Amino acid sequence: MPTITYLPASPEEQDAVRARMRQVFSDPPVLDGDADLNPVLPDTGGVPGTWVTARGAAVEAGVTVYVHGGGFSFSNPPMERIMAHRLSEATGRPAFTVDYRLAPAHPYPAAVEDVLAVHRSLLAQGVPAGRILLVGESAGGTLILSALLMLAEAGEPMPGGAVPVSPVTDLAQKPGDAAGGGRDSIDPSMMGAIAEQYLAGARPDQAPQSPIYGDPRGLPPLLLAVGGDEVLLRDTRRFADAAAAAGVLVDLDVYEGMPHAFHAAVLFAGDERTPTARTFLSRLTAWTARLPEPADRV
Repeated sequence: MPTITYLPASPEEQDAVRARMRQVFSDPPVLDGDADLNPVLPDTGGVPGTWVTARGAAVEAGVTVYVHGGGFSFSNPPMERIMAHRLSEATGRPAFTVDYRLAPAHPYPAAVEDVLAVHRSLLAQGVPAGRILLVGESAGGTLILSALLMLAEAGEPMPGGAVPVSPVTDLAQKPGDAAGGGRDSIDPSMMGAIAEQYLAGARPDQAPQSPIYGDPRGLPPLLLAVGGDEVLLRDTRRFADAAAAAGVLVDLDVYEGMPHAFHAAVLFAGDERTPTARTFLSRLTAWTARLPEPADRV
């Protein structure tokens, strides 16, 4: 069984998070002035993106690869840089935001191939596999799980760990199967259209595009995070259970009363303003520090 931690939030904070999620596009956050956007490594496998390094972060500690959400078809680079900066602070590593190809112009498997290309380029430049950390939310969480399954099947080196937040693990799921109780920020009926556009004819009930149908044996340690009010809560729990049953080290954090991709709103708002943001970042920092130490270094 996975190690499950339930993280409470007051009703006031739950309401504040939902309000912030409604405001985030009309009142966008600003990247912190100490964020360093200079390239850390010269090659990212031909995949565009941005390096974001927080003060004190160093490539000797490794690299955090951030894969954004957006239903496989949407990106918001300014906000993604802010998220990457928060992740760089929490992990002590430079972060690279993967500007993967988007559906419908570039359906599956284009985005997964881009994530794999970045990972392989880091290895080719001497970053030890164990010092690579993959982090992604929503569609980005799906993409990193898909990439892990493909690496496992090919027998390629695995990253040291992965943090899928609010991932879609079953693209074949019917809207009526979703949880959430009507309090999530996304409508379950959206999922079918998102899956159809992304898959463009690929089967939704097969891996790696739907990670729940894959073989998780051999995957690296996973920290799965999900909101307790999410329509994807069941998706996340099913994958956590399957991975743990296959011998993967799995931590599952359930943020009670929180909606889909809650962490984006609280991190954009600034960690000093939201207890949930402080909890998310502190747990990410502690979990990353517990990952096995690789034998070699950058």
